[in-house]
Amino acid sequence: MKATPASGARVARLHTRTLRLGTRGRPEESRAAILKAAVAEFAEYGIAGARTDAIARAARVNKALLYYYFKDKDALYEAVLDHVFGGLRDRVTPVLDSKLPPRQKMLEYLGAYFDYIAANPRFPRVVQAEWMRSGASSPRMQRVAREYFRPISEKVAQMLRLGMATGEFRAVNPMDFLPSVVGVIIFYFSAAPLMKTLTKIDPLSAQRIQERRKFVLNFISAALFRPSLAEPHRTRRKERGEKLDHRS
Repeated sequence: MKATPASGARVARLHTRTLRLGTRGRPEESRAAILKAAVAEFAEYGIAGARTDAIARAARVNKALLYYYFKDKDALYEAVLDHVFGGLRDRVTPVLDSKLPPRQKMLEYLGAYFDYIAANPRFPRVVQAEWMRSGASSPRMQRVAREYFRPISEKVAQMLRLGMATGEFRAVNPMDFLPSVVGVIIFYFSAAPLMKTLTKIDPLSAQRIQERRKFVLNFISAALFRPSLAEPHRTRRKERGEKLDHRS
């Protein structure tokens, strides 16, 4: 019997359904599922305590497929690091390379950085334990610093120098400013489980994330930005008004 276009379409649909997640027939989806599960496992247990069978189970693949994509747990952790920091680099680099004025660029950078971590709150915990355990001596962390941290840090430092040269920023040492920004943004998400226990409020709720984002931008702006020419006049008028109210 001659095949019809309709029967060909049915065969194609059956073939698509046959290529389930967890097989080599859907490599991009399977690899993404493994990375997502690995992020959760490494964040919870670190590289030493993470188990590849738990990652495979959470990703709904078998261990043979996991090892087909990643030869061992170290290779999987390396891929997770690239996933985490490659995503951050892709998010903030276009902002840092833009022609925006320093103030606006800084606010855009901070917002992009915060939004990336807020969308991936497990990411900080993926690397903190390993960084504290091995520090700068780890070839793995040296690679991360060289490929991801250094290029971003250099661009932020360049933005700081330009902002100071134009009088938009206060004089700050980039070596002090950069880790301070990381601390203000990252620590909130690292400490979220503890804060939830202490306050009985979900620090990762949409409302709290919005409030925290606003706080971060205002906090760093207050520390870094010089007042505009108009602001001192408004401040002096306000102070004079308060004195007049006090006299009356």
